[in-house]
Amino acid sequence: MTDDTTYETTRDSAGPAVPAGAAGVFGERLPLAIRYVEFLGTAGLERGLMGPRERPRLWDRHVLNSAAAASALGVGEAIVDIGSGAGLPGIPLALARPDLRLTLVEPLLRRVTFLEEIIDELGIEVRVVRGRAEEKGIIATAGDADVVTSRAVAPLAKLAGWSAPLLRVGGRMVALKGESAADEVERDRAALAKLDFDGLRVETVAAPDAEPTRLVIGTLATRMGHRGSRSRGGGRRGR
Repeated sequence: MTDDTTYETTRDSAGPAVPAGAAGVFGERLPLAIRYVEFLGTAGLERGLMGPRERPRLWDRHVLNSAAAASALGVGEAIVDIGSGAGLPGIPLALARPDLRLTLVEPLLRRVTFLEEIIDELGIEVRVVRGRAEEKGIIATAGDADVVTSRAVAPLAKLAGWSAPLLRVGGRMVALKGESAADEVERDRAALAKLDFDGLRVETVAAPDAEPTRLVIGTLATRMGHRGSRSRGGGRRGR
């Protein structure tokens, strides 16, 4: 593996220079993160998954920004990333935290194809499921998760409605939001309370050489049972 100094000064053919801080985030998987950024800067742009103006910001605004959410995730947790698109935040989380069990949920075929190509190229263990988060088949396949993540997918209330059925009781929604995160929480607090999300809060985290990431975090306290009754508890069902 090439040393960190080389990575700090290298400019790949498809995007910006690799930030010095990326080595601390991805460790020995830094070459895979570089390859992912190359994918975003070539196939991602060609297939319309990333805008051309985002090319200079692939590291700080997208990849490192997404990886910063790893600080809110426990060891070995099952993560479902809904509306994964070009793989954000799911792919950076998988690269930064190989202990996590990642499932990417994406409804559009062209994006699913892109994700599968990336996963195959990088040789990482990440599952891709095609469909919408609210579909019964997706809930059956990817549900009972410890954490549901998302990034730039929908307003918070709608996002919480999609996340709740995919979570185990005691599981967490971790939504990556912009500067208006606190305003969204206040606006949608009542809607999230109806879904039985407790401990709603905003945490600001940051990876080196990246924009701050605002995480909206809520814990699912109860869930509607199969007969319409609510169940409570923090344990997970048998897998």
